[in-house]
Amino acid sequence: MSFTFGDPSAPALPLHVVTSDGLADFLATDGAAWDAWLTASGFKADLGETRLLPGNNGALAGAVVGYGTAKARRRQRFGLAKAVAVLPPGNWRLSGALTEPEATEAAVGWLLAGYRFDRYRPGRKSADLPRLVCPEGVDPRRLIAMVEGEVVTRDLINTPAQDMGPAELEAAAQDLAQQFGATITATVGDDLLSANFPMVHAVGRASPRAPRLIDLTWGQSGPRLTLVGKGVCFDTGGLNLKPSTGMNLMKKDMGGAATVLGLARMIMALGLPLRLRVLIPAVENVVSGNALKPKDILTSRKGLTIEVNDTDAEGRLVLADALALACEDPPDLLVSMATLTGAARVAVGPDLAPYYCDDPDVAAALETGAMLGFDPVWRMPFHDPYEAVIEPGIADLDNAPGFGFAGSITAALFLRRFVEGPRYVHFDIYGHTPSDQPARPKGGVGQGARALLHALPGVLGLGGR
Repeated sequence: MSFTFGDPSAPALPLHVVTSDGLADFLATDGAAWDAWLTASGFKADLGETRLLPGNNGALAGAVVGYGTAKARRRQRFGLAKAVAVLPPGNWRLSGALTEPEATEAAVGWLLAGYRFDRYRPGRKSADLPRLVCPEGVDPRRLIAMVEGEVVTRDLINTPAQDMGPAELEAAAQDLAQQFGATITATVGDDLLSANFPMVHAVGRASPRAPRLIDLTWGQSGPRLTLVGKGVCFDTGGLNLKPSTGMNLMKKDMGGAATVLGLARMIMALGLPLRLRVLIPAVENVVSGNALKPKDILTSRKGLTIEVNDTDAEGRLVLADALALACEDPPDLLVSMATLTGAARVAVGPDLAPYYCDDPDVAAALETGAMLGFDPVWRMPFHDPYEAVIEPGIADLDNAPGFGFAGSITAALFLRRFVEGPRYVHFDIYGHTPSDQPARPKGGVGQGARALLHALPGVLGLGGR
């Protein structure tokens, strides 16, 4: 797949963008030659509705795509990307009075609509896709970096666990490091114990595919950003075994790791003036004779003890050791991303990325970044009165309190216990699109990365957007 824009110096056909309430004006002016054709074909300018426009001697004169109503655009992101499946190959140029944010969304959606996961269909030839000439005022380098980072995330999540275990996740990080001149190390297997990552080891030791802590660094100067991503490459639930329906999507339980690697790629490709660190605890949570048991009590890297009341709440355990490591050399901003709780999905569904943050300036920057990156997020509370819920009495912390409520909040509070020093943001993402959507086919998807990318300049004082 090639995620590039069309050649601006080459001829390009116009793609007229027409709103529902602007259709009559279009048919009376620029579209007058096709009034009868569009009326006869029932064109209403609904969002993404596309018609090819005939020219002289059967030639193609261009196309028109509906931009719908303002309400329709609020209800569906990347609606113009529907045109990609209809238009023939060639250069296309947007025509119509789009604002810069609207043109940027159209361009991002267009590129993302070209995504295909075809690793397991090698004989299938991908169709040539139409290419969009980058709209004026839009930075093509930035958009391509965002899209290529998203592709990294999608490919990693979509790959089944047989081909995406801890070693393969490390290899993907190694590839990124090599491409951008980053440094990477990994602590593997029983070496996790001597290196004081006891909970990463405890969760991953039952698998024949050795657990590991992946540590990537890039950049020589500037503020410091550390990204921590949950890398549970498959989650059976451990001895608290999931039902089969609960396992069907568990290849995506490394979606946090996939998302931080995608964001890291965006940052490195754009050469942002910062020092980046990416920490990924990569494990499989499976069953064997030495598997973690309910009611085991673990001592974490930070020294806090944890009573394991559910082996299926393993993500917060491995993240805790990585967060503790991150805080030993505190960054200016610490971000964790994880497919952590079903409670978050109940709260906000699959399309929103809920996040937790105590810093109002960081939260404000994320809200702005979400709009600029077309990447919706939703702030959730670190609700201090629930702190007592995660304290079991027999140990410092409980990994799965029997509270019955606020599962995403109590998980976030658990993680916050391992953070000291830096400003902290935790994302409890889903990492999966349940059904085909414009620019987002069913399957793995990044969440929160573009919002963070746009928030970083303000949060870290980098300048620009």
